Amino acid sequence: MHLNSAVAAALLAGAAQAHGFHGNPHGAFGQDAVGDESSSTSTSTSYTVPAELPTFTPTAVKAPFFEQFADGWEKRWKASHAKKDTQGSEEEWAYVGEWAVEEPTVYSGIVGDKSLVAKNAAAHHAISAKFPKKIDPKDKTLVVQYEVKLQNGLDCGGAYMKLLRDNKALHQEEFSNASPYVIMFGPDKCGPTNKVHFIFNHKNPLTGEYEEKHLQAPPHATIDKLSHLYTLVVQPNNTFTIQKDGETVREGSLLEQFSPSVNPDKEIDDPTDTKPEDWVDDARIPDPDATKPDDWDEDAPFEIVDEEATQPEDWLVDEPLTIPDPEAEKPEDWDDEEDGDWIAPTVPNPKCADVSGCGPWSKPLIKNPDYKGKWTAPFIDNPAYKGIWAPRKIPNPDFYEDLTPANFEPIGAIGFELWTMQADVSFDNIYIGHSVEDAKKIADETFFVKYPIENALEQAAKPKDDEPKRVSDLKFFADPVTYIKVKLDLFLTIAAKDPVEAIKFVPEVPTAIGGLLVTLIALVGIFSSGGKAPAPVKKVAADAKEKAKEAKDKAAEAVSTGAENVKAEVNKRATRSSS
Repeated sequence: MHLNSAVAAALLAGAAQAHGFHGNPHGAFGQDAVGDESSSTSTSTSYTVPAELPTFTPTAVKAPFFEQFADGWEKRWKASHAKKDTQGSEEEWAYVGEWAVEEPTVYSGIVGDKSLVAKNAAAHHAISAKFPKKIDPKDKTLVVQYEVKLQNGLDCGGAYMKLLRDNKALHQEEFSNASPYVIMFGPDKCGPTNKVHFIFNHKNPLTGEYEEKHLQAPPHATIDKLSHLYTLVVQPNNTFTIQKDGETVREGSLLEQFSPSVNPDKEIDDPTDTKPEDWVDDARIPDPDATKPDDWDEDAPFEIVDEEATQPEDWLVDEPLTIPDPEAEKPEDWDDEEDGDWIAPTVPNPKCADVSGCGPWSKPLIKNPDYKGKWTAPFIDNPAYKGIWAPRKIPNPDFYEDLTPANFEPIGAIGFELWTMQADVSFDNIYIGHSVEDAKKIADETFFVKYPIENALEQAAKPKDDEPKRVSDLKFFADPVTYIKVKLDLFLTIAAKDPVEAIKFVPEVPTAIGGLLVTLIALVGIFSSGGKAPAPVKKVAADAKEKAKEAKDKAAEAVSTGAENVKAEVNKRATRSSS
């Protein structure tokens, strides 16, 4: 038996144990079809593929920045091949992922509608476009809107954008995770993590340093192969709204829903204050005047023999609980000299099934009515209690109050700096401006035209027995063979590049291998104790030893030469960039 089949067997054993501002002009879908779910679109709504697909027509809406990736896009967008900033790590990554502008290959709803596509799986991508003129959000509504289409789904990767700070050091060919940004917005998914990021960099007015402010409880992204529209609106009064496909999924205040908070506390604990030695903070204490009652027997057992119990009349004292299996037969290839004496396996004694019991009978134990346990004094309120001690408060020397965090710094460019395990992540109809109405008009002319058509195409293509297409969709009981094969193959491929990342991303396989090793150790213990193991145990031990050896060899080979065998979907996920 090879390593893969051994681990597969172990895996098998383990596994068996109110409408938004966009409105809905087309009437094709609503809250039931497009909600805050991360899985595929609801199939409760039926869609029809039109006889003729609509053709792309550029919108007439003007904006500070609006991109539909028509002719001339390459003059604005430049890919970066800089080195990724990996401070604190010896690893070095380059933005080798390729970009293209092309029509979707999956569920294309509008003929000639092109989008920006991150083409490579398991690769770092970076691309940016400078604005014709910097966008200054001060005292203005800021609207950020764009479409994301995950043509191959998404198991692990980002699809968020960054609005880059306007400064003289903004060079597109050097764009990286270290490039300072003002806002980061959009979907991010890896394993159980699924969120729509909204992060903004806030400048401390005292120190001049920047600090990321993260939205608490961000909404989920929708993970399927259809286009989805993500919209962020920030008002001058510091309120924000996040919409997905025209529906509001999160709203609040920049001053209240972000961590760390924009403004620090006015007062802080005095670091020099210490609790007095005589401070009593025990609210209740054992009663010092209480005494144990004279009749309290701490030695009385919890259970005693039921002296009134009698043996049931149908109890079969002389019958054993198990007997040799009368239907078992000695295998034809059994060799007594090599394998030892053959002994039939035992089965439950059928005579014991319909009676009270078999074998020696003894009186049962019952709860002791005199049991009281160890005596302890009852608790009373502590007369010396002073309350919970806390250090005194002092004015916070670092306190400041920014009442207008929505006055973001000027924005000079937009960038996508991503890592993804799946190829063909598409971006389209990117709007950065100040008009909610213009963003709505763009959505009505683009997204709300293509979305119902894409749904119809998906429904038409969906087989009756829909099989999972992503690793995260796999369910053991739905298809054990596929589950084991994919998990094992994925683990070995990831381990070829990074064994630690493999253990994190596919923990089922190392768990199964651990089970095999435990079995081997137990068998070795039997042999080393001097006892003679039955022949079947010898065979199992020999097989387990060989499997362990193969596992060790495979692991060593994966670590040393795995870079040559690494597959596209298993590179290390990039960390989110710093400000």
